Amino acid sequence: QVQLVESGGGSVQAGGSLRLSCVVSHLTYSRRDCMSWFRQGPGKEREGIAVINSVGSVGSTGYTDGVKGRFTISQDNFKNILYLQMNSLKPEDTGMYYCAADSCRVNWFQMLAADYRYWGQGTQVTVSS
Repeated sequence: QVQLVESGGGSVQAGGSLRLSCVVSHLTYSRRDCMSWFRQGPGKEREGIAVINSVGSVGSTGYTDGVKGRFTISQDNFKNILYLQMNSLKPEDTGMYYCAADSCRVNWFQMLAADYRYWGQGTQVTVSS
């Protein structure tokens, strides 16, 4: 059974940091070629915020504008664990954070939820002002 399990969420004050992890198991290697972090804030739609494309020897990454320069996506060498380092957190970063994995689409950099079949259950991040 495919599993993606997130951890590392919590409550922090604005300006603080958190590192999220997502452990992937029982998913064929090619279906981990693109892995993303999505966020769903209160009353908002789920949005892609960071993606890593590991096709080829060097991973390519992408970020939504609101997290560029503050968040960093990475993964271990075997694509078993996906990370999201979040620095300089803001109250608007509050939400449920999900990891997702699948083969890469041509438009992988757009981080569309519909392009991912495999999802974790989410981890809550709350940033207070």
